[in-house]
Amino acid sequence: MENFSKAEILQMVEEEDVEFIRLQFTDMFGALKNIAIPSSQLMRAMDNGYMIDASSVEGVLRSREMELYLHPDLSTFTILPWRPQQGKVARFLCDLYQEDGQPYAESPRSILKRAVEKAENMGYTLQMNPECEFFLFHTDDNGMPTTLTHEQAGYLDTSPVDLGENARRDIVLTMEEMGYEIVSSHHEIAPAQHEVDFAFDNLLETADKLMTFKVAVRTIAKRYGLHATFMPKPRVEVNGSGMHLNMRLFKDGKNILERADGQRGLSLEGQAFLAGLLDHIQGMTAVMNPLVNSYKRLVPGFEAPSDVTWSCSQRTALARVQRGRDCRTQVELRSPDAAANPYLVFALCLEAGLDGIVRGCKLPAELTENIRKLSCEEKEAKGIRSLPENLGEALKGMKKDPLVERVLGEKFTRRYIRYKKEEWNCYMEQISEWELKEYLYRV
Repeated sequence: MENFSKAEILQMVEEEDVEFIRLQFTDMFGALKNIAIPSSQLMRAMDNGYMIDASSVEGVLRSREMELYLHPDLSTFTILPWRPQQGKVARFLCDLYQEDGQPYAESPRSILKRAVEKAENMGYTLQMNPECEFFLFHTDDNGMPTTLTHEQAGYLDTSPVDLGENARRDIVLTMEEMGYEIVSSHHEIAPAQHEVDFAFDNLLETADKLMTFKVAVRTIAKRYGLHATFMPKPRVEVNGSGMHLNMRLFKDGKNILERADGQRGLSLEGQAFLAGLLDHIQGMTAVMNPLVNSYKRLVPGFEAPSDVTWSCSQRTALARVQRGRDCRTQVELRSPDAAANPYLVFALCLEAGLDGIVRGCKLPAELTENIRKLSCEEKEAKGIRSLPENLGEALKGMKKDPLVERVLGEKFTRRYIRYKKEEWNCYMEQISEWELKEYLYRV
């Protein structure tokens, strides 16, 4: 994004007839929050004069009142294209600061900034290109979301079979109008499922972009009478929605994942980076797949991975080493979903990979066959680990991995686990329709 000055922003607000400004930030679980101010208060906002009662924000200590100041990142200023064209609405993404002028350490954006700064001090920069999937479903007569669709389109289908094509086109055009580069978009495998792919960018801008994208998708879908959901597995019989992460690691301007001889595969440093990701993946899964529903997607038989594997050729692997559209080597991590907080996911991926480089981690054997054809005994014999089967298991893995606590912070990690443990316990207390149908009559 552009590095706007305060004067340039004031001029744009006046010339574009902007009447309201949204000061946005992200809570622990990736929900976008904001306060809205009239444009007459813009200078006060840019001078960091607005604060929030953080004790009411998810993930912040609630035992006492805590006021945090909103520091707008001027480079994130943009006019929201879906708002009125007269009396327009703009927004900033903000960092959270304490009263003493120090960044709030447990803000997700601050956590990512720390990880990026640490990597830069080591000479590394990670770029990310997310592939974000979502469903477009009908709403009922009251405008409430359903999981219904009349569509029967499949992978890469076009209109008239693809009934969401117009909505998807408007989503792409809207993101481009806001200054974001979109590489491609298409219909995905399941009916009513879509994907939009971004260009590679640095981690902070990519995380900011994802937060903006999710709001844009939901807003534009509503215009078409549809409900957009990033829920990982809204329907039983079809593939779920993921957020595949394509990564390139740079040092001195060079993508160090690439082999010196130009052949397929990873450099030695790239191998260590990927080995670090795989080594920590079980501890990071509770953040990358944060919902009870996330684990309904990570099951055998569909497109999503369920085991800790890597490959240059097998699409069923958790991590794939491949050549991108521009013939540059990249690593694709296929387990995360878009319900995750991207700031936390990116920070963990970066630090896990760099930990692999620092420790000189070695990759396990490459997956060279379709893992769906391997029995549990065969996978065990090959030393293949599985991803956590549910949120409860993932939280146990998170507790065991010291890197997660080191990246997120002790207090943040402890509260995250506590909140998610409550969610898991609440789910375990529920009686599903499946259980009633299966057991009520027979037992």
